[in-house]
Amino acid sequence: MIIFGTKGYLYQLAILTLVCSGCGNPAAHTLRKRVTKFTLFFVPLFPISTKYATQCTFCGTEVKIGKEQAEQLQAQGAGAPAPYGQGQGQGYGQQPQQPYQS
Repeated sequence: MIIFGTKGYLYQLAILTLVCSGCGNPAAHTLRKRVTKFTLFFVPLFPISTKYATQCTFCGTEVKIGKEQAEQLQAQGAGAPAPYGQGQGQGYGQQPQQPYQS
């Protein structure tokens, strides 16, 4: 008798502040990776599928994203420099403020 099946794993990669596509609020979003692995005798052997998604912590809306976009968001959350107009501290479409000079 051979026992086989699948098991799911959920990894939280980052927490980012984004504007939600569901409620429109700037809120924290969790970046998650869901991996389904093939198991043989309850031992996970190899991944069958990998999916990425962001979930709004305000309203709970979940949006599926691709691997490339997930990697970009993870790098952005890790403090890597983001392209102008995207990223932390910019205030959602506002121009960055210049330091005060006397």
